[in-house]
Amino acid sequence: MFDLSTPRSPWVVFGPRGAAEIEEQVAALEAAGGRSYHLQARDFTDMARTCDAFAAALGFPGYFGRNWDALVDCLDDLHGHHTGGVGIVVVVHGADLLLDSADLKVLLASLCLAADRANTEVDPDGCPRDVPVVIEHFVFLLDRVAAERFAARIEDPDLVVETGAGFLTVTLNLAVWRP
Repeated sequence: MFDLSTPRSPWVVFGPRGAAEIEEQVAALEAAGGRSYHLQARDFTDMARTCDAFAAALGFPGYFGRNWDALVDCLDDLHGHHTGGVGIVVVVHGADLLLDSADLKVLLASLCLAADRANTEVDPDGCPRDVPVVIEHFVFLLDRVAAERFAARIEDPDLVVETGAGFLTVTLNLAVWRP
């Protein structure tokens, strides 16, 4: 269903806190030299605070613009010391709080777009990139809410949302993004 150690979609995974599949995959990525970054959903109350949380955790540059486009750009630009040469996974704890967030769709679309770019050998115009592919995934851990409850909240033509085995995965709808 998902593999956090590869540069393949899905880019976003929602699942229960303590899920063995997630814990084992994060541990395997770290054992291979990758990095995990941990954020709290309570810090995602609006766009500015969400951007601040990512910037603080991942050490974005001072010129970071604190908006959705800038978030995509900075996440796409993670190379070298951020990735350990292997990849990263950003784990968001307490993600139940995001179920009613007005910014949920745009957050997920931004994360999927950033990860799609980072995990791809070509730029959006189809030209080869001059930077290495970076494995980049985002995991939202839920305490009480079932992952499937998020499906209707994030239904959007830009995104492909799938559920199964207690998990929800999100990736870009490439028919829309790369027609």
